[in-house]
Amino acid sequence: MGAVLGMDFGGTKIALAVCALDGRCLARHVLATSPDDGGDAVLGRGIAAGQALIAGAEPRHKLAAVGVSTIGVPRQDGVKLAPAIPGWDHVALARSITAAFGVPVRVATDVKAAATAEARWGALAGSDPAIYVNLGTGLAVAIVVRGRVLEGAHGASGEIGYNLVAPGDVGSEIGARPMLEDTVSGMGLAARGSRFLGRLVTAGDVFDAAEADPEMDAMIGTLIADFAPHLVNLVIAVDPARVAVGGGMVRSWGRLQGPLERALKSGVPFPPELVLAAYPFDAPLVGALALGAEAAGARLARGPDFPQHKPEARR
Repeated sequence: MGAVLGMDFGGTKIALAVCALDGRCLARHVLATSPDDGGDAVLGRGIAAGQALIAGAEPRHKLAAVGVSTIGVPRQDGVKLAPAIPGWDHVALARSITAAFGVPVRVATDVKAAATAEARWGALAGSDPAIYVNLGTGLAVAIVVRGRVLEGAHGASGEIGYNLVAPGDVGSEIGARPMLEDTVSGMGLAARGSRFLGRLVTAGDVFDAAEADPEMDAMIGTLIADFAPHLVNLVIAVDPARVAVGGGMVRSWGRLQGPLERALKSGVPFPPELVLAAYPFDAPLVGALALGAEAAGARLARGPDFPQHKPEARR
Protein backbone atom coordinates (compact mmCIF):
# COMPACT_ATOMS: atom_id res chain seq x y z
CA MET A 1 0.00 0.00 0.00
CA GLY A 2 1.17 3.54 -0.75
CA ALA A 3 2.26 6.01 1.90
CA VAL A 4 3.34 9.65 1.90
CA LEU A 5 5.87 11.49 4.01
CA GLY A 6 5.01 14.97 5.27
CA MET A 7 7.81 17.34 6.34
CA ASP A 8 7.21 20.72 7.97
CA PHE A 9 10.29 22.94 8.35
CA GLY A 10 9.49 25.64 10.90
CA GLY A 11 11.51 28.29 12.65
CA THR A 12 11.80 26.29 15.88
CA LYS A 13 10.95 22.69 14.95
CA ILE A 14 10.85 20.18 12.12
CA ALA A 15 7.71 18.03 12.25
CA LEU A 16 7.37 14.85 10.21
CA ALA A 17 4.72 12.19 9.67
CA VAL A 18 4.18 9.15 7.47
CA CYS A 19 0.57 8.41 6.53
CA ALA A 20 -1.14 5.77 4.45
CA LEU A 21 -3.35 7.11 1.69
CA ASP A 22 -6.43 6.19 3.74
CA GLY A 23 -5.36 8.81 6.31
CA ARG A 24 -3.92 6.44 8.92
CA CYS A 25 -0.84 7.87 10.58
CA LEU A 26 1.95 5.29 10.58
CA ALA A 27 4.64 7.29 12.37
CA ARG A 28 5.39 10.82 13.63
CA HIS A 29 8.46 12.64 14.89
CA VAL A 30 9.46 16.17 15.92
CA LEU A 31 12.97 17.57 16.29
CA ALA A 32 14.43 21.01 16.92
CA THR A 33 15.26 23.10 13.87
CA SER A 34 18.48 24.52 15.43
CA PRO A 35 18.57 27.29 12.83
CA ASP A 36 21.95 28.66 13.93
CA ASP A 37 23.56 25.58 12.34
CA GLY A 38 22.58 26.91 8.92
CA GLY A 39 20.24 25.87 6.13
CA ASP A 40 22.22 22.89 4.83
CA ALA A 41 22.46 21.35 8.31
CA VAL A 42 18.74 21.89 8.95
CA LEU A 43 17.85 20.23 5.66
CA GLY A 44 20.23 17.34 6.33
CA ARG A 45 18.70 16.66 9.75
CA GLY A 46 15.21 16.78 8.31
CA ILE A 47 16.08 14.33 5.53
CA ALA A 48 17.80 11.94 7.95
CA ALA A 49 14.80 12.05 10.29
CA GLY A 50 12.43 11.41 7.39
CA GLN A 51 14.44 8.42 6.19
CA ALA A 52 14.50 6.96 9.71
CA LEU A 53 10.76 7.52 10.09
CA ILE A 54 10.01 5.71 6.83
CA ALA A 55 12.30 2.84 7.76
CA GLY A 56 10.43 2.40 11.04
CA ALA A 57 6.94 2.50 9.52
CA GLU A 58 5.02 -0.58 8.44
CA PRO A 59 7.15 -2.26 5.73
CA ARG A 60 4.18 -3.03 3.47
CA HIS A 61 3.61 0.70 2.91
CA LYS A 62 5.86 1.85 0.09
CA LEU A 63 6.74 5.55 -0.03
CA ALA A 64 4.89 7.12 -2.96
CA ALA A 65 5.73 10.81 -2.54
CA VAL A 66 6.85 13.55 -0.15
CA GLY A 67 5.03 16.77 0.71
CA VAL A 68 6.97 19.63 2.27
CA SER A 69 5.89 22.82 4.00
CA THR A 70 8.38 25.49 4.95
CA ILE A 71 8.71 28.95 6.38
CA GLY A 72 9.33 31.46 3.60
CA VAL A 73 8.46 31.24 -0.08
CA PRO A 74 10.00 28.20 -1.83
CA ARG A 75 11.49 28.80 -5.26
CA GLN A 76 13.62 26.64 -7.56
CA ASP A 77 16.90 28.07 -6.28
CA GLY A 78 16.10 28.55 -2.61
CA VAL A 79 13.53 29.69 -0.07
CA LYS A 80 12.90 33.43 -0.05
CA LEU A 81 11.66 35.52 2.88
CA ALA A 82 12.93 33.05 5.49
CA PRO A 83 15.48 34.91 7.62
CA ALA A 84 14.79 32.70 10.66
CA ILE A 85 17.07 30.00 9.17
CA PRO A 86 20.39 31.43 7.93
CA GLY A 87 21.22 30.03 4.50
CA TRP A 88 17.69 28.76 3.85
CA ASP A 89 17.48 31.17 0.92
CA HIS A 90 20.07 29.04 -0.90
CA VAL A 91 18.51 25.62 -0.15
CA ALA A 92 16.77 24.04 -3.16
CA LEU A 93 14.24 22.02 -1.16
CA ALA A 94 12.41 20.20 -3.93
CA ARG A 95 15.58 19.11 -5.77
CA SER A 96 17.38 18.04 -2.60
CA ILE A 97 14.47 16.04 -1.19
CA THR A 98 13.74 14.43 -4.56
CA ALA A 99 17.37 13.31 -4.74
CA ALA A 100 17.23 11.94 -1.18
CA PHE A 101 14.00 9.96 -1.48
CA GLY A 102 13.67 9.22 -5.21
CA VAL A 103 9.93 9.95 -5.34
CA PRO A 104 7.81 12.92 -6.49
CA VAL A 105 7.96 15.93 -4.15
CA ARG A 106 5.71 18.94 -3.76
CA VAL A 107 6.70 21.99 -1.71
CA ALA A 108 4.62 24.89 -0.36
CA THR A 109 4.82 27.75 2.10
CA ASP A 110 3.79 26.51 5.55
CA VAL A 111 0.85 28.89 5.94
CA LYS A 112 -0.53 27.94 2.53
CA ALA A 113 -0.13 24.25 3.38
CA ALA A 114 -1.96 24.90 6.65
CA ALA A 115 -4.78 26.67 4.83
CA THR A 116 -5.06 23.72 2.44
CA ALA A 117 -5.54 21.39 5.41
CA GLU A 118 -8.11 23.65 7.07
CA ALA A 119 -10.03 24.15 3.81
CA ARG A 120 -10.08 20.45 3.03
CA TRP A 121 -10.78 18.87 6.41
CA GLY A 122 -10.81 21.57 9.05
CA ALA A 123 -12.31 24.83 10.23
CA LEU A 124 -12.50 26.44 6.76
CA ALA A 125 -14.23 23.54 4.98
CA GLY A 126 -17.21 24.91 3.05
CA SER A 127 -16.33 28.56 3.76
CA ASP A 128 -15.87 30.73 0.67
CA PRO A 129 -13.89 32.86 0.69
CA ALA A 130 -11.94 32.28 3.89
CA ILE A 131 -8.76 33.42 5.61
CA TYR A 132 -6.28 31.36 7.60
CA VAL A 133 -4.12 33.32 10.06
CA ASN A 134 -0.89 31.94 11.49
CA LEU A 135 0.14 33.49 14.81
CA GLY A 136 3.31 31.58 15.54
CA THR A 137 7.03 32.15 15.43
CA GLY A 138 6.28 34.45 12.49
CA LEU A 139 3.17 36.06 11.01
CA ALA A 140 1.38 35.34 7.73
CA VAL A 141 -2.06 34.60 6.34
CA ALA A 142 -3.51 32.60 3.48
CA ILE A 143 -6.62 33.41 1.47
CA VAL A 144 -8.84 30.54 0.32
CA VAL A 145 -11.18 31.01 -2.66
CA ARG A 146 -13.44 28.17 -3.82
CA GLY A 147 -11.41 25.69 -1.82
CA ARG A 148 -8.07 26.72 -3.31
CA VAL A 149 -5.33 28.75 -1.68
CA LEU A 150 -4.38 31.97 -3.46
CA GLU A 151 -0.69 31.76 -4.41
CA GLY A 152 0.01 35.23 -5.80
CA ALA A 153 2.23 36.10 -8.75
CA HIS A 154 5.40 35.12 -6.86
CA GLY A 155 3.95 32.64 -4.37
CA ALA A 156 4.02 35.36 -1.70
CA SER A 157 0.32 36.12 -1.23
CA GLY A 158 -0.48 36.66 2.44
CA GLU A 159 3.00 37.63 3.66
CA ILE A 160 1.54 40.35 5.87
CA GLY A 161 4.52 40.16 8.22
CA TYR A 162 6.06 42.65 5.78
CA ASN A 163 3.18 45.13 6.18
CA LEU A 164 4.06 48.77 6.83
CA VAL A 165 3.42 49.82 10.42
CA ALA A 166 3.40 53.62 10.06
CA PRO A 167 2.74 56.17 7.29
CA GLY A 168 6.34 57.35 7.50
CA ASP A 169 7.52 53.90 6.39
CA VAL A 170 6.19 54.44 2.86
CA GLY A 171 9.14 54.56 0.47
CA SER A 172 11.55 52.84 2.86
CA GLU A 173 13.26 49.67 1.67
CA ILE A 174 12.60 46.32 3.32
CA GLY A 175 15.29 45.92 5.92
CA ALA A 176 15.48 49.66 6.50
CA ARG A 177 12.06 49.92 8.15
CA PRO A 178 10.18 48.09 10.90
CA MET A 179 7.79 45.36 9.79
CA LEU A 180 4.58 44.11 11.36
CA GLU A 181 6.21 40.75 12.12
CA ASP A 182 8.78 42.52 14.32
CA THR A 183 6.07 43.02 16.94
CA VAL A 184 3.20 40.69 15.96
CA SER A 185 4.86 37.28 16.21
CA GLY A 186 6.27 34.84 18.71
CA MET A 187 9.74 36.10 17.83
CA GLY A 188 8.75 39.70 18.47
CA LEU A 189 6.99 38.94 21.75
CA ALA A 190 9.93 36.86 22.98
CA ALA A 191 12.36 39.64 22.09
CA ARG A 192 10.30 42.23 23.93
CA GLY A 193 9.96 40.03 27.00
CA SER A 194 13.67 39.22 26.97
CA ARG A 195 14.61 42.89 26.84
CA PHE A 196 12.31 43.68 29.73
CA LEU A 197 13.49 40.83 31.96
CA GLY A 198 17.16 40.97 30.98
CA ARG A 199 17.22 37.27 30.13
CA LEU A 200 16.07 35.07 27.26
CA VAL A 201 12.43 34.03 27.39
CA THR A 202 9.97 32.57 24.90
CA ALA A 203 6.59 33.90 23.82
CA GLY A 204 5.03 31.13 25.90
CA ASP A 205 6.91 32.41 28.94
CA VAL A 206 5.45 35.87 28.38
CA PHE A 207 1.91 34.50 28.17
CA ASP A 208 2.45 32.45 31.34
CA ALA A 209 3.90 35.40 33.25
CA ALA A 210 1.09 37.69 32.07
CA GLU A 211 -1.34 36.02 34.44
CA ALA A 212 0.43 37.66 37.39
CA ASP A 213 2.56 40.39 35.81
CA PRO A 214 0.79 43.51 34.46
CA GLU A 215 3.85 44.49 32.40
CA MET A 216 3.83 41.16 30.57
CA ASP A 217 0.08 41.34 30.11
CA ALA A 218 0.52 44.80 28.59
CA MET A 219 3.00 43.35 26.07
CA ILE A 220 0.35 40.91 24.89
CA GLY A 221 -2.18 43.73 24.74
CA THR A 222 0.21 45.71 22.55
CA LEU A 223 0.67 42.73 20.22
CA ILE A 224 -3.09 42.38 19.82
CA ALA A 225 -3.56 46.13 19.34
CA ASP A 226 -0.82 46.18 16.69
CA PHE A 227 -2.36 43.27 14.81
CA ALA A 228 -6.06 44.17 15.01
CA PRO A 229 -6.14 47.00 12.40
CA HIS A 230 -4.25 44.86 9.88
CA LEU A 231 -6.68 41.99 10.41
CA VAL A 232 -9.68 44.32 10.10
CA ASN A 233 -8.34 45.89 6.89
CA LEU A 234 -7.61 42.48 5.38
CA VAL A 235 -11.09 41.23 6.21
CA ILE A 236 -12.68 44.33 4.70
CA ALA A 237 -10.72 43.72 1.49
CA VAL A 238 -11.55 40.01 1.19
CA ASP A 239 -15.01 39.80 2.84
CA PRO A 240 -14.50 36.21 4.07
CA ALA A 241 -17.19 33.98 5.51
CA ARG A 242 -14.82 32.71 8.19
CA VAL A 243 -11.37 33.41 9.63
CA ALA A 244 -9.49 30.54 11.30
CA VAL A 245 -6.46 31.16 13.51
CA GLY A 246 -3.68 28.66 14.22
CA GLY A 247 -0.04 28.64 15.29
CA GLY A 248 1.82 28.46 18.56
CA MET A 249 0.28 31.56 20.12
CA VAL A 250 -3.23 30.10 20.01
CA ARG A 251 -2.23 28.06 23.03
CA SER A 252 -3.49 31.26 24.65
CA TRP A 253 -6.57 31.52 22.44
CA GLY A 254 -8.66 32.69 25.37
CA ARG A 255 -6.51 35.82 25.60
CA LEU A 256 -6.56 36.53 21.86
CA GLN A 257 -10.08 35.68 20.77
CA GLY A 258 -12.11 38.34 22.57
CA PRO A 259 -10.15 41.43 21.50
CA LEU A 260 -9.88 40.24 17.88
CA GLU A 261 -13.59 39.45 17.72
CA ARG A 262 -14.46 42.88 19.08
CA ALA A 263 -12.17 44.53 16.52
CA LEU A 264 -13.85 42.65 13.67
CA LYS A 265 -17.40 43.25 14.89
CA SER A 266 -16.85 46.97 15.36
CA GLY A 267 -14.73 47.65 12.27
CA VAL A 268 -15.99 45.37 9.48
CA PRO A 269 -19.27 46.00 7.60
CA PHE A 270 -20.02 42.26 7.48
CA PRO A 271 -18.00 40.61 10.27
CA PRO A 272 -16.95 37.01 9.57
CA GLU A 273 -16.95 34.19 12.07
CA LEU A 274 -13.62 34.01 13.93
CA VAL A 275 -12.69 30.47 14.95
CA LEU A 276 -9.80 28.42 16.23
CA ALA A 277 -8.19 26.23 13.57
CA ALA A 278 -9.19 22.56 13.63
CA TYR A 279 -5.47 21.69 13.49
CA PRO A 280 -4.23 24.53 15.72
CA PHE A 281 -0.60 23.41 15.84
CA ASP A 282 -0.28 20.75 13.13
CA ALA A 283 -2.00 22.31 10.10
CA PRO A 284 1.25 22.86 8.11
CA LEU A 285 2.19 19.19 8.59
CA VAL A 286 -1.32 18.04 7.66
CA GLY A 287 -1.12 20.23 4.57
CA ALA A 288 2.27 18.77 3.70
CA LEU A 289 0.74 15.28 3.78
CA ALA A 290 -2.05 16.46 1.48
CA LEU A 291 0.56 17.87 -0.90
CA GLY A 292 2.45 14.58 -0.80
CA ALA A 293 -0.67 12.67 -1.77
CA GLU A 294 -1.25 15.05 -4.69
CA ALA A 295 2.36 14.57 -5.81
CA ALA A 296 1.63 10.82 -5.90
CA GLY A 297 -1.41 11.44 -8.11
CA ALA A 298 -3.78 10.55 -5.27
CA ARG A 299 -5.72 12.21 -2.48
CA LEU A 300 -5.87 11.34 1.20
CA ALA A 301 -9.23 9.75 1.89
CA ARG A 302 -9.55 11.85 5.04
CA GLY A 303 -7.50 14.05 7.30
CA PRO A 304 -4.66 12.30 9.15
CA ASP A 305 -5.87 10.56 12.29
CA PHE A 306 -3.21 11.75 14.71
CA PRO A 307 -4.69 13.40 17.79
CA GLN A 308 -4.96 17.16 18.12
CA HIS A 309 -3.89 18.94 21.29
CA LYS A 310 -6.36 21.63 22.25
CA PRO A 311 -5.08 25.01 23.38
CA GLU A 312 -4.41 25.43 27.07
CA ALA A 313 -6.79 27.53 29.14
CA ARG A 314 -4.49 30.52 29.55
CA ARG A 315 -5.77 34.07 29.78
